[in-house]
Amino acid sequence: MKNILSHLARLLSSSQPTRATLSNDVAQKLMERAEADAGRNPHQAQELRSAACAYLSVVR
Repeated sequence: MKNILSHLARLLSSSQPTRATLSNDVAQKLMERAEADAGRNPHQAQELRSAACAYLSVVR
C-alpha cells in the first residue's frame, strides 16, 4: 500500500495540467503500472487497479 501512495504522490507532484487531464492521467498511469506488475506481483497489480478506481470515484 505504501508503494501505491508513493506512485500517486509522484504523479500528483508533476506538472499542473487541467483537472480533467490530471484525473485521467493519474488513473491511466496507475492502470499502466498495474499491467506492468501483473505478471510479477498480481496482488500489487490489483491494489493499483483498486487505487485507480477509487481515485476516479473521488475525482468524478
